[in-house]
Amino acid sequence: MAQYLEIKRNYMDNILFFRLGDFYEMFFDDAVLVSKELELTLTSKDCGLSTRAPMCGVPYHAGDQYIKRLVDKGYSVVVCEQMEDPATASGIVKREVVKIVTPGTVTDGSMLDDSANNWLASVYIDSCCAAVCLADVSTGTAHLYSYDGRELESFLSGLLYSFSPSEILFPKESDDSIISRINLRLMASLNRLDSSYFDFSKNKETVLAQFTNDSFASLGLFDSEPSARAASALFLYIERTQRLSVGRFVSIQRHSDGASMMLGYTARTNLEITKTLRSGEKRGSLLWVLDRTKTAMGKRLLKTCLEQPLVNPAAIIKRLDAVDAMYNATVELRELRGELSGIYDLERLMTKVMYRSAGPHDLLALAGASKRLPAVKELLGRLSGSELLASLNSEMSTLEDIVNLIDNAISQDAPQMMKDGGYIKDGFSAQLDEQRAVAAGGREIIDKICLKERELTGIKNLKIGYNRVFGYYIEVTRSFYDMVPKDRYIRKQTLANCERFITSELKEAEDSILGAKDRIAALESEIFLEVREYLSRRLAEVQRTASAIAYVDLIASFADAAIENGYIKPDIAIDGVISIKNGRHPVVERVLREELFVPNDAYLDLNDNRMIILTGPNMSGKSTYMRQIALIVVMAQIGSFVPADYAKISIVDQIFTRVGASDDLASGQSTFMVEMSEVADILKNATKNSLVILDEVGRGTSTFDGISIARSVAEYIASGRRIGCKTLFATHYHELIALESACSGIRNYSVAVRRSKDGVRFLRKIVEGGADQSYGIEVAKLAGLPEPILKRAKEILSELEEKRRTASGEKPEEQVTFSSISREDAVNMLKKTNIDELSDGELRELVRDVISRL
Repeated sequence: MAQYLEIKRNYMDNILFFRLGDFYEMFFDDAVLVSKELELTLTSKDCGLSTRAPMCGVPYHAGDQYIKRLVDKGYSVVVCEQMEDPATASGIVKREVVKIVTPGTVTDGSMLDDSANNWLASVYIDSCCAAVCLADVSTGTAHLYSYDGRELESFLSGLLYSFSPSEILFPKESDDSIISRINLRLMASLNRLDSSYFDFSKNKETVLAQFTNDSFASLGLFDSEPSARAASALFLYIERTQRLSVGRFVSIQRHSDGASMMLGYTARTNLEITKTLRSGEKRGSLLWVLDRTKTAMGKRLLKTCLEQPLVNPAAIIKRLDAVDAMYNATVELRELRGELSGIYDLERLMTKVMYRSAGPHDLLALAGASKRLPAVKELLGRLSGSELLASLNSEMSTLEDIVNLIDNAISQDAPQMMKDGGYIKDGFSAQLDEQRAVAAGGREIIDKICLKERELTGIKNLKIGYNRVFGYYIEVTRSFYDMVPKDRYIRKQTLANCERFITSELKEAEDSILGAKDRIAALESEIFLEVREYLSRRLAEVQRTASAIAYVDLIASFADAAIENGYIKPDIAIDGVISIKNGRHPVVERVLREELFVPNDAYLDLNDNRMIILTGPNMSGKSTYMRQIALIVVMAQIGSFVPADYAKISIVDQIFTRVGASDDLASGQSTFMVEMSEVADILKNATKNSLVILDEVGRGTSTFDGISIARSVAEYIASGRRIGCKTLFATHYHELIALESACSGIRNYSVAVRRSKDGVRFLRKIVEGGADQSYGIEVAKLAGLPEPILKRAKEILSELEEKRRTASGEKPEEQVTFSSISREDAVNMLKKTNIDELSDGELRELVRDVISRL
């Protein structure tokens, strides 16, 4: 217990898994906590104190399962192993901490989701500068982002939401309010570290030891940069949790702000990019539609691409050309996907190699995956018209020497546990083969000695036995004891009916036989470690090949989805135009395969069609239409074909959504407060190149307040002097229809409705012009409200409309209209405007705006 307490003293904030024989045991507060979290039986143990120590334990062989459950709950687990065999140890068995498993530093693939990265993030904030370093220890992937601007929280939230790290590190001396607010939605494990972790000048060598590079110049880190401080903390933390510096990382990818499309938490949630809003499941999301990947590496890359779409037109076009090449080569595509299906997770296999936890079966899996590479390269070579595919083919190695080494060294029948032996092939090592021959011939040697001793002594029933205490022995019954040669036989044991002896010859044979078994175990271990060490030196090549395989798998997935779902290759532009002919919602059309999906056109630009005011009944398809445009943009910018007959997509830097109504209990915000906070975020951060989706702004308050807010928001966003970005604005406030004539750049559209004597039918077709009513009672009827309720609702509606008409006739000033401005106000507005700072287009728009309101 003293040994336990000494080790535990250094890890008071962690759960200590203390190895005792075949169990990991926990004591005191750890035992109470773990027994509760894992529903284990809590017992106690006499530890020399006045009271017994609370205790619980889990079997050693199942330890990873229990560790995973604790880590998934946000706990960190310290694993303390026995460093010597208790059977041969003198005194207390030596024990050491071998690793610390935290939510962000899990390396064992069995504890992770194959289809997702497990990110560890380090955040450093300095005045108006910030840096975020992210790494997935299980795959050897690392990113570094830096930012210099006013909207730090917006930058951090957008970045962290796109990666969704499991654990976030930051200085304990810093203001953690921003991180805490962001984490209300992320629910990552927050870890406040001492400032020494962020001192790059002191931690340089530790950071460098985590990479295969041997110079800081290749990493591009400098002492004074916030990015260097963030990287310092992250890689020092990895070293201290893994207890090893093994050079798992090949490089660190540096990014500046704006390197990819920003999809905030609200946008990715409302658009259901990787999981559904209601159930949080993959099925029903865009990821579900597009995921036809065959490898774990491809699945992770697809998810990353969806969370961080490209903004570089050239990169997007290269990816689209690659998809097009596979799309037009269906035979090669089918064969390629067949080969990819047999490739294991090279990235996580190499992590096990680097951290020295890979066993024989892991190496066999690595060889099995590598055997597919020549066929993959040959198939890629048959595809033409893609610069990207040619580049990926050249990046990919066949790893033939690795395959040959593993095939020659590792037995296909290797046991699961290395301690069982027999995992090195016969014929690989002459020395090992010799010792195996000695061990295999041991029985024959013993039998020869037995026959020889019977002849020499004349004792017919003499036999040779073996036990673990005495080793080999000659056994003679008491009736033949007088015939035992006293000069050669050494008595070892006396039993009731027999005597046991050894001879020098038997002892030599025993040493040879048992020594051979020990030497076999030692030689097998030595050979295996040499093979594993050789593989570790090939990390950069394997990592590069794994990245290429992931990319090929991604492109093949896009091509297969395009073929099955009837997608087309979009045109990528930079003129600000989004033009879609017969666009479809990629998820809805797949879910409703048995029903006909009604396609719709869309046109947005930066001039006369900046904003669409979309009106129409509930349940008529307005939200689906707006979301499908956003999803088509996302699909185009990840390099996927899109569900349409034609699509021209100009690059979008950010997508914002204000959709639905819900409160935020965690932060204590009401429905309306949540709505206004989301609108405020859009107004602060949207740029001319953003795409904004607004659904029912202002409905969380009174009608007049709501209309006023909705109109002012629409005017602000539509104005080229303010934001002027492409916007879809769905509303039931029909008063907003007048904005088309009041402001430039706004167009009215609505959902077509067919009236008949049987009621109203929603055609789900978007047409020009605003709607004249919302048909709320008709929707209520479709929902199944009782007839008396519907009848009474119609009566009340008629009364309200009549009162409104009467009030409008008597007091026209109270009617909800868009008031004009006086000439004096117009003059004042122009005086406050610095004409010299406006472009010709902005000047023309200002004049049109003033004239339209006079």
